[in-house]
This record gives sequence, C-alpha cells and structure tokens, in this order.
Amino acid sequence: MPCVEALRLQAWFDGELDAVAAADIERHTEGCSECRALLTDLTGTRRLIRDRLTFGAASPALRERVTRMLDQEMPAPIRRPDLARQAAWRTRPFWFGALGGVTAAAAAATIGFLLLSARVPDVFLDELVAAHVRSLMPTHLTDVVSTSQHTVKPWFAGHADVSPVVADFAPQGYTLVGGRADYIEGKRVAVVVYEHGPHVINVFSWAGGPASSRLTTRNGYHVVFWKAGNLDYGAVSDAGWEELQGLVRLLRERSEQDARE
Repeated sequence: MPCVEALRLQAWFDGELDAVAAADIERHTEGCSECRALLTDLTGTRRLIRDRLTFGAASPALRERVTRMLDQEMPAPIRRPDLARQAAWRTRPFWFGALGGVTAAAAAATIGFLLLSARVPDVFLDELVAAHVRSLMPTHLTDVVSTSQHTVKPWFAGHADVSPVVADFAPQGYTLVGGRADYIEGKRVAVVVYEHGPHVINVFSWAGGPASSRLTTRNGYHVVFWKAGNLDYGAVSDAGWEELQGLVRLLRERSEQDARE
C-alpha cells in the first residue's frame, strides 16, 4: 500500500506546499523509503521530459486552415437596444451609475491583479526555495561552521564548483555563520549562510545557470538574484526586503572590491 504522504510529496515536488508543510514532508521523506523512491522516480521523470520531449508546432497549412475557418465564422447577431429599458434606467438616481462604474472598475482591477500575481512556473526558483527550507532543519544549515571568511571560503575549494564571495558583515548586522554545498537541478552550488537577527539568509552561488537581476517571492520567502563576475547569486530569506537587499548590497560591493584587488 502506498504511503499516506505520497500525495503530499507530489504536491511538494510541484511546489504547491507552503514553507511549513514543505519542511514537514521533507522530514517525513528522510525516514520513509517509499517516499524516497517516489521522489527519485518523479525526479527522473521530470529530467526525461525536459531532455527528450519535443514540442510540436502547427504546420503552416493547419494555421492557414484555422485562420480561414475563423474568418468564415458568422458574426454574432446585433442586439437592438431596448429603448423602454434605457428610458427606465435613465430615470434612476445618478449614484446608481456611479456605483456601477466603481464596481466595474473594482472587478477589472481584481482580475488584473489575479492575472499579474498568478504563479509563474519556475523549477529552478522552486528548488532554490526548497533548499532554503530544507536547510532550516536541524543539522542541515551548514557543513562548515565559522564566522571567519578565511575558514569558509577555502572550504568551498573541495566541496563546490565555484568560489563565492565570502565576508563577515557582523558590524552591519549580518553575521557569517558558515557554508555548505547544495544541489539545485543537479547543479552543485555553494551556499554561504548569514544570520540577521532571528532570520537566516542563504546566499546561493553557481556558474552558468538561469538567473537574472530580479526580485521575487515564493512560498512566503523573498529571493534576490544578481550576477557578479562570472557567478550568479541568489539570496533567500524570510527577512524583509530592505534587510535582504542590505546584505546583497554589501556582497556586491565586496565582489567589486575583490575584482579590483
């Protein structure tokens, strides 16, 4: 009999769980061999789809045929105005019309907001946030624990494919905790970990991946992407935008300083 958490695991894999539920299912998966096997199968299936699935395109003949059929569609019948109804409506108080306009505008604004705020599928972003949530579990946050950049940065030489900028910004409120290696979409990335008050900030870095200078939010976590030199960075935290971007500014300044030296 399948594990009762199989459906929730699939929802987590599709990025449909909130942070608390995601952390819960990840803890469950560590001790459930059935769910680990299912996760392996899902990951393999996703990889095969991406690598081997080809997307079909309509042929020019089909597009022409569909266009011709649309051109031949009969226009909708024109409804003649009901003059009696219009006259009755004009006798109503003015504020009815004003209220109707406000309601229509509110409805249009609501629809526009829903369309603009609709979740955009982004597997890399989902896995980045999932890795951040996973790191908050006991013993998952760091592989090397140190507040010294001279300890953390050399550690990445044998454990990650990149050498990220590392610095302790404790005087500015961002304390270096350590670092770890992680995997995002099969890519081995370096993660530098900071603490800012009660918030943990994971700074991921990798080379040659999907990234851009942008800000976004996923499952309640703020994410900032940027590029420095030949590396891409992504900072993830539940800290406020101002606090998170404060660390990003410090890291970018340090990157520029290191490049000049």
